[in-house]
Amino acid sequence: MKEEYGRKKGIRSPKTAIMQASINKLKGSKLYSEELDIDLKKNDDKELFKWFLASILFGTRISETIAKNTYKAFENYDLLEPKKILDAGWGLLVNPVMREGGYVRYDWKTSTQILKNCEMLVTEYNGSLKNLHKEAKDNKDLEKKLMDFYGIGPVTANIFLRELRPLWRKSDPEPLPIVKKVAEKYEVDIKEYNRKSLDFVRIEAGLIRLRNVIKKDSIL
Repeated sequence: MKEEYGRKKGIRSPKTAIMQASINKLKGSKLYSEELDIDLKKNDDKELFKWFLASILFGTRISETIAKNTYKAFENYDLLEPKKILDAGWGLLVNPVMREGGYVRYDWKTSTQILKNCEMLVTEYNGSLKNLHKEAKDNKDLEKKLMDFYGIGPVTANIFLRELRPLWRKSDPEPLPIVKKVAEKYEVDIKEYNRKSLDFVRIEAGLIRLRNVIKKDSIL
């Protein structure tokens, strides 16, 4: 049997085997929406709004744990629809919802943001995020329309859209810089994968969870 570079054909190097194991693990990463029991595969306005709300919380300057706990507080108070949130009002959002979620800062600011965005969603798109997608000309216009909402910037728009890539034709945000840095550190070539595939979205979610390792190594 022929050998290449001192190794039999068909036998992976230890490094290659480790990298493949890492890729397989990343492909099994849980989506952030799945952690919150949000079923985006349904692609209906109820589930889409839940993810919109969660994305706003993830996009603020708080920990992932507090964002998840706050989303669960909204769920506990049955505030997972724009009209219900508007009916609840600012006071209820600040306390008890935000407080029970663990907010000690930004509670008033995020409550205002959520209320304004619920109002805009109802007024401009009849409460439907699917209408927003329908009205967008392309992926860039979709991102722009999202960033027209109060307090939503590129990061929050990215959080919302990246898990919708396989479901929405116009959803195809560029991976965040941190994703590319983590991928480079772990020698994951994300360009090998179709960005619209579920595999890519899961790999991306896994890489995002590894970002704290990057921070400890002072790469950022």
